[in-house]
Formats: sequence, structure tokens, C-alpha cells
Amino acid sequence: MFTPNLLTANDRAGRYPDSYYAATANAIAPFARLEGDQTCDIVVIGGGFTGLSSALHLAERGYDVILLEAHRVGWGASGRNGGQVGSGQRREQDELEQMVGRDDARKLWDIAEESKGVVKSLIAKHDIKCDWKPGILHADHRARFVEHTHAYADKLQAEYGYEDIRSVDRAEMREMLGTEFYHGGSLDMGAGHLHPLNFALGLADAARAAGARICEGTVVTGYENQSGKVTVKTENGAVVTANKMILGCNGYLDALEDRVAKRVMPINNFVIATEPLGDDLARELIRDDVAVADSKFVINYYRLSADKRMLFGGGETYGYNFPRDIKAFVSPHMLEVYPQLKDVKIDYGWGGTLAITMNRMPFFEKLDDNVFTATGYSGHGVAMATLAGQIMADAVAGTVERFDVMANIKTPVFPGGKMLRFPMLVAAMLWYSIRDKL
Repeated sequence: MFTPNLLTANDRAGRYPDSYYAATANAIAPFARLEGDQTCDIVVIGGGFTGLSSALHLAERGYDVILLEAHRVGWGASGRNGGQVGSGQRREQDELEQMVGRDDARKLWDIAEESKGVVKSLIAKHDIKCDWKPGILHADHRARFVEHTHAYADKLQAEYGYEDIRSVDRAEMREMLGTEFYHGGSLDMGAGHLHPLNFALGLADAARAAGARICEGTVVTGYENQSGKVTVKTENGAVVTANKMILGCNGYLDALEDRVAKRVMPINNFVIATEPLGDDLARELIRDDVAVADSKFVINYYRLSADKRMLFGGGETYGYNFPRDIKAFVSPHMLEVYPQLKDVKIDYGWGGTLAITMNRMPFFEKLDDNVFTATGYSGHGVAMATLAGQIMADAVAGTVERFDVMANIKTPVFPGGKMLRFPMLVAAMLWYSIRDKL
């Protein structure tokens, strides 16, 4: 049976998708393709947040680093996502307390707080122009969810000392958002949002300045790990030999490493960008210019761009191929929330592939003594993937405390093997989508 390649199933080689982010990307000098056999201390596979952050932090420590990216830096989910830099882990703290105990749940919270801090510090240190803005509004589309949301905000304040979050009632929600769709929620001003592709490009420039050798247009076809050396093979025949390797491929891992692939599943999310709305309409829709993430199982996530477009993410698919008309696929989700946008022109529509895990927590693993991976951020990766690079750089250098906290989370294997993973995931997601409508 023919299986499409995730790297080329929906995109052209070496080209960013036709997205708002690509259209407003900062200028950056290109990176050459890998040519000839090379050696280094650490080879990094993947040019998204995980790989770029790994390369940057390793190069700053003095390691000789080569990063291999199949297309362009920030080409995958890192340059296509909703740009939300959220607090906490992908699972809420009460769930984590049951999963790993209160002590480790506290450690996971502290690590998540560090992830936001790393993003903000990198933006400041390297003067990355990526439209950073504070605030994420969590909006409940069912009245029955509001009590839990408010209780959770109280819990974070009382038990975790997190003062940047507060409850929002229905009346205030309708003042903050120009819609009748929500019943309440919470506002987290310690979180924020940014232009993700420009953040990735800024990381790439910083990594290059620190001495990392970044190679674009370099497809990795496999690797061997023998006698303490990793040999990475590429599509054009060039080989990299390194002492250690970091895998940062996330949703585009495909068949490169089955020990990882059986624990993460690629799924596709989609975003549209309207024409510029003007100050008055933009303020009517999102009064305080915060990002919004709602309570639907297939989440709606949206915000205003720097030039006052609505960037709206909604809908997902499970498999290899994107919808033929992404704008038409996402628009009904936006219009359910904002019917007043029915006559507004949609300028861009694009998709991207991310990776989820069974427990929706990221998968950190030391696969061999000299091979590390972090992946499966499950839609919560802007901050966590950036921190993951720093954590893996620490682990490579011998400091493993934070890596071990993340790696101690047990990540189940997706049932069904290679042939049944997708059908079983589709069935599960459909069930949850039906339940979400009740």
C-alpha cells in the first residue's frame, strides 16, 4: 500500500505554505543545503522550535552543532500554529496531581512556567520581532464548564501562587468578546501570543550567530548508532557523523524512528486569516487584543494579528491529506462564533501537522545513551518545545534533572500498530466530537 510522505503530502519542497505568517515573515539570510560528509559534536534533526532551541543552547555552550531541516527553518508546525504561549502543561494541574502525584505535578508546573519565561527572555535577548502580546482568554462554550474553570483559576491562585489568572463571568465575557457564544471562562495575563514563524526565524538567526551550522533543504532518510557514534544519512547522499543526536521532528517524524512514532500521532490543524478589519471592528471582536482558546474538544483558537486581521484556527483532520479548500473548511467554525464576519474576505488559509500523545503530555525520552528526543506537544508546543531545546541541551551536557521530570511521565503506545493507529484515532476523535455537541 502506498503511504504518502508527510513532508511532501500537502506542501512543495522548500516552500513555506501560503500563510499570513509567511507573507509577513522577517527577512533572513537563507541556509545552504548540507554538502559533503561532515562531523560534529551534536546533530539535531528538525528546524522547528525544539531543534532550533536545542541548536542555539548547545552552540552557546560551545558544542559544534549541525542542524538538518528538510525544508526551511520554521517550516512545520512551529511556523504555522496559533501563536499562543500558554501557562501550565497540556493537562491541568488537578489531572497531573492524580497522574504523577502532587510533588511531581508541582515540578511540572514550575517547568511550564519556565517555558514561558524562556520564550520571553529569548525574544528580549535576541531582539526578535514577533509581535509579542500578553493575555489568553479561556472561553467556555457550555455553561456547565464554567464552574470548573473558575474553580481551577482559584486553585492556581491558592495552591500554586499563580496570581496572573482570574475568573470571568458571562457578562464580562460578552464585553470582552463580540459574541454570544460563551458563558464565562478565565483570563490569564501571564500567558500571551506571538507571530510563531518570526519567532522561529529569530531563533534560527540566534543559533547561527552562536555558531550552529544550519542546513535547509536536507531530508534525513535514516540513521545508524554504533560504537558511540551516530551516522545520519540524507537524501542527497551526504552523511553527518556525530557523538550525539537530538530528534526534534514532532508531527513530521514519519518512519524515521519507530520507538518515537508509536507514541506520537500526527494530526492536522487549520487556520484562516481575514482581510484587515480596522480598529473599530477588531476592538468589537476582541476588546483587549488577547488570544482566545475555547472549550470545544476540537478547540477554536484565535486572535488578532498586528495588522488587525482575525487569525482563526478551527477544525482538524486525521490522516495525511489536507482539505482541498481550507478556507471553506475553517470558515464555519469562525462564523459559529462570529456570524458578523460572514461578508469579510478570507485572505489566507493554511494547515499544519502537529503530534499528539495518548495522554496529551509531551514525550521526552533518552532513546540511547547518545540519542535524545522531545515531541508530542499536543497543541501546547510554542513555549514547551522552546524550553525542550534548552532541557535537552542541559541533558547532553550532563544536567538531567528537568529532562528526567519530563521523561518520567509514562507515555502509552498508540494501540493497533502502524496499520490501525489512524483508524482507531479517527474513531476516538469522532466520538469526542459527537460528545462535544451534546
